[in-house]
Amino acid sequence: MKAEMASDTYKSIKRESTGIYRESGSRFLAYAYPVSREEEIKPIIAALKREHFGARHHCYAFRLGLKGEPWRANDDGEPSSTAGKPIFGQILSNELSDILIVVVRYFGGVKLGVPGLIRAYKSAAADAIANAETVTKRAMVNLSVSFEFEQLNSVMKLIKDYSATINEQHYDNICKITFSVPLNDSTPLTDALKKLNISVYA
Repeated sequence: MKAEMASDTYKSIKRESTGIYRESGSRFLAYAYPVSREEEIKPIIAALKREHFGARHHCYAFRLGLKGEPWRANDDGEPSSTAGKPIFGQILSNELSDILIVVVRYFGGVKLGVPGLIRAYKSAAADAIANAETVTKRAMVNLSVSFEFEQLNSVMKLIKDYSATINEQHYDNICKITFSVPLNDSTPLTDALKKLNISVYA
């Protein structure tokens, strides 16, 4: 019996959302962002630090891709595992990926202790997620093809049939197209292209 194919879909958020938690004078402002590449993380955090330069801590967690890798949790000076880990826990419990959550803390003069910090960062992150609109994403694979101009119609039909999105294209005697295709469609599309003697590159 043929094994069932694993799903290539996962949940993320559609746009930026915010949340807040208050305790003993401290304010925990949560910001959730849809992200797809690790390179997007640092500029977002840097911008928040500029916006909230008076805040004591800017703690965060992120998770990317179908398998949730890479991921990271950062306490930014809070006691170990009291900030980044609770934020990341909310990402996991809501089964989200391609997401960054930053929680900015304004200290209110009263120490909350380890349980209090965990509760605060968890609650702020949970509020931002609750205020977000979730979307279903498909894991994509980038492929490139090289072929003769006479094969253009056949190639374009296959790209359309397999819901691929063209990223770059160059048409000449030898044509080149780079496209993104859903993970579970990448192998059958590659096989169909190879049957037309078309070169496929990952």
